[in-house]
Amino acid sequence: MKDSETGYNLRRQAMNFIVLMGLVSLFSDMTYEGARSLTGPYLGLLGASAFVVGLVAGLGEFIGYGLRLATGLLADRTRNYWLLTFLGYALNLLAVPLLALAGRWELAALLIVAERMGKAIRKPARDAMMSYAARQVGTGYGFALEEFLDQVGAMLGPLFLALIIYLNQGLGNLASYRRGFAFLLLPALLAMVVLTFSRLKYPQPQNFEVREKSLVVRFDRRFWLYLAGTSLLAAGFADFPLLGFHFQKKLIFSGATIPLVYTLAMGVDAVAALIFGKLFDRIGLKALMISTIISAMFAPLVFLSSDRVLIVAGIVLWGVGLGALESILKAVIANIIAAERRATAYGIFNAIFGAAWLAGSALMGFLYDRQILFMVLFSIAAQIAAAVIFYFVYRILQPSETGAA
Repeated sequence: MKDSETGYNLRRQAMNFIVLMGLVSLFSDMTYEGARSLTGPYLGLLGASAFVVGLVAGLGEFIGYGLRLATGLLADRTRNYWLLTFLGYALNLLAVPLLALAGRWELAALLIVAERMGKAIRKPARDAMMSYAARQVGTGYGFALEEFLDQVGAMLGPLFLALIIYLNQGLGNLASYRRGFAFLLLPALLAMVVLTFSRLKYPQPQNFEVREKSLVVRFDRRFWLYLAGTSLLAAGFADFPLLGFHFQKKLIFSGATIPLVYTLAMGVDAVAALIFGKLFDRIGLKALMISTIISAMFAPLVFLSSDRVLIVAGIVLWGVGLGALESILKAVIANIIAAERRATAYGIFNAIFGAAWLAGSALMGFLYDRQILFMVLFSIAAQIAAAVIFYFVYRILQPSETGAA
């Protein structure tokens, strides 16, 4: 009975930690996802081309992901997870309101990249802490619950930004965008307050996890083959700045409407994360195969159609893919790599994922400027190829190693 009560209390504390960190994500996503809903159009208004928008988005993701290799190693060696998390959030969040002061696209691009760098500093340490708690409640569900709260913030951020822009629309698009970025300082400060409380309440989150012999310290074939599939997925998955650029250029959506479209995508993302997170805990990598095939169909609907109904349908499919991508990808790592090497594993995973994201984003921006159809075909092909690799990985791995019961 005592062991049962201890296990229950540990799971309850782990769930409380996940919710607190989810609230940090909620406020932080209000900040930077609110901004990301307009960074593409904002760069365009400052004089950037589609290639520049795609390159900046990809470069930001590449640096943001590539730097995680170093910060993951640092987190595992020092075990100072909280310090890296605090430093990362500070840069990640405070770069956003500074966009209000950018007078040239080059400066705006630098701040966009700086925001991604902040995320790189804190992400491996934060994901490692989350994985310790998630293994108490189910890795798929644990990461999905955090992602759900994360995406609630990603919905509220664009809505908040859309409201600010609407109230200031008489100033013109550029001035109203700047006013919106400045107001995003409010949720940034709230995120730092909740993060501080979480640190005081749970100073040693690694104590949540009970060691299991089935988890490996070395990075074997399972790990590298899985990374190959996720790299193709990253390369073919268009970032929203390119979608926003397309909407504004083709006069499909514009001004305050673009953040509302992004809000819809984030809402779908939140629900999809919970559904596919629970599904992952039951059927393993098959859940990722399903979501990848679904999301592969977003590109022709979004980029080749002029019908807003079909475009919105494509945005829904994009949100489904993003929700699964944000929750399941991290859960697989937690289920195959031991705790003492997990931050490093997340760092390696994110570095390779980011390199693929950079290459894919730059290529899609390049293809968009020349022939949109070629960009769409590349996006579909890369994601279908990723689904094929995930199927191969599923066939050679034991179900218990990828999340299935």
